[in-house]
Amino acid sequence: MEPLELPLAGCADVRIIAASPEVARQVAEVLRRCFAATEQRSYSASGEGGTRLHLTVDTTQTAEPARSWLVTSQSSSGDRRHADEI
Repeated sequence: MEPLELPLAGCADVRIIAASPEVARQVAEVLRRCFAATEQRSYSASGEGGTRLHLTVDTTQTAEPARSWLVTSQSSSGDRRHADEI
């Protein structure tokens, strides 16, 4: 198993899995309105359709409403991974 490559400080890699490319693009657009983001990369999610969309967001360059949400949010303790994540 390869070691996990972490994004730069202040950045987060986001993976969106949706039934259609349009739904994935809509979610990515909402993120881009709040954070600076890289160009999205999309992939087929399965042989039955679906889309995986990857992008990196920079939380140090925020716009409203993300700025106010980040100021008031707190980190939650504990591991919140999904069962299919490593």
